[in-house]
Amino acid sequence: MPTHPNPYRRGLERTRANFVPLTPISLIEWAADVYPERCAVIHGPLRRSWRELYERSRRLAGALESIEVGEGDTVAVVLPNTPEMIEAHYGVPMTRAVLNSINTRLDAAMIAFIIKHSDSKALIVDREFAPVVGEALKILAAEGARRPYVIDVDDPEYDGPGGAIGDIGYEAFLEKGDPLSPYLHPEDEWDAIGLNYTSGTTGNPKGVVVHHRGAYLNAIANVVAWNLPRHPVYLWTLPMFHCNGWCFPWTVAAVAGTSVCLRKVDAKLIFGLVREHRVSHYCGAPIVHSTLINAPEELKRGIDWPVKAMVAGAAPPASMIEGMEHMGWEVTHVYGLTEVYGPAAACAKHEDWAQLSLADRVEKNARQGVRYQLQQGLTVMDPETMREVPRDGETMGEVMFRGNIVMKGYLKNDAATDEAFRDGWFHTGDLGVLYPDGYVKLKDRSKDIIISGGENISSIEVEDALYKHPAVLACAVVARPDPKWGETPLAFVELKAERVPATPEAAKALADELIEHCRAHLARFKCPREVRFEEVPKTSTGKIQKHLLRAQVKSASAI
Repeated sequence: MPTHPNPYRRGLERTRANFVPLTPISLIEWAADVYPERCAVIHGPLRRSWRELYERSRRLAGALESIEVGEGDTVAVVLPNTPEMIEAHYGVPMTRAVLNSINTRLDAAMIAFIIKHSDSKALIVDREFAPVVGEALKILAAEGARRPYVIDVDDPEYDGPGGAIGDIGYEAFLEKGDPLSPYLHPEDEWDAIGLNYTSGTTGNPKGVVVHHRGAYLNAIANVVAWNLPRHPVYLWTLPMFHCNGWCFPWTVAAVAGTSVCLRKVDAKLIFGLVREHRVSHYCGAPIVHSTLINAPEELKRGIDWPVKAMVAGAAPPASMIEGMEHMGWEVTHVYGLTEVYGPAAACAKHEDWAQLSLADRVEKNARQGVRYQLQQGLTVMDPETMREVPRDGETMGEVMFRGNIVMKGYLKNDAATDEAFRDGWFHTGDLGVLYPDGYVKLKDRSKDIIISGGENISSIEVEDALYKHPAVLACAVVARPDPKWGETPLAFVELKAERVPATPEAAKALADELIEHCRAHLARFKCPREVRFEEVPKTSTGKIQKHLLRAQVKSASAI
């Protein structure tokens, strides 16, 4: 190593001319400067240009500043995928405040906890969710907690129940702001931009704090990893409250695309919007894609271009990937968590995979893949020794990330933050394997592994076998106590409508058929000992809630 002073550091300092903190706010500035009249947002008959979206975002920032929202404050929103939600992703950080996007499916007690824990100063609410948010505000009042300034959104595309509960309507509130007034960029790109609460399965959720740098980098990484072209038409099937819509509210601006808003996931609505607006891209959990695959064929007619889909989940079933191929839609498999801004890894495809059989292509594409180009590290390690597991596709370890696309930490929870970042890596809690080419494949969450007779059974592996049966729409496999083996797999199966059995005898026959089907794909000890037919509980983002099923099994076993 040289001992002389580094000449490239002396007298070459950061200045305002050569260093600006990274922030996704800059992306809407670019889109509005370069493509001011290009359509940015579609919502029913509404069309707004990038210039209009930029001006409204600036108005929102000014209006928030008029009620003294600023650096270090939190603005909570309970909104579906509407234009106001996109505006919040720009207008709130323009004040140096932090955007807290709350899951619209939460109950009043949980919403009250989040508002109180985040000390939200303002709250923007769509009137569809006014009843539950109103109850949350009553809980806060009973606890003597501060009531946030509440802004009502009345979306003309919504005609259901609900009403005003706030201090002012959204459009009237915007009138308080000036679309031409200056606004604030972050002083430090490490400053917080978002707060997203994990869907905790026990106790209170943790508040994941993300920063401007990571949000900017992941917004751009989405472009690079998905090879997004200029001006895509992006359909909002993924909730924007979920990991800030995987950073896509900012990604769409980076390529001057068009956001097509969607209040709820519905196959008929989705296919209609795809046809009407020639949608080119959308994202979602495996259940969203499976819903489209299993929709009636008449809904799919008239779509003669390849729609590109991004899917994320613990492990999308092979049947889903195969089904997308049969539809002629191109699927990219990504992986991530709230703590890494949504997806931070992708199953990067190789040209020679196209020559493989469908089964082999499905096997390759079902892996979680490799890190995003702008993420520093992704691997699988033994969490005790912190050594990478052998690249044999069999040895399990914990999946870990490190890099700029990792959260700041958990709000007001130092112990959880320290544990998550132990030994300089973010510990995901997911179990996976490494293949010889360095690709990661998930095997399970650590809590979802079934230990039967001393053997580890991946519930995901069993579910993947079940999804290969044509009758299965959704499924979840959990452990069931067993006096001999300790635990055995129990499968909860949601059937396609046309395969629902009409009698108990037919149900038993179908259950036996599914078990035999699994035995054709798995070692016998891995196969379910019991199959129950019922709707599988899911979160609002389409993730299957295994913790509810585990609790159901535990409760039944205690009787």
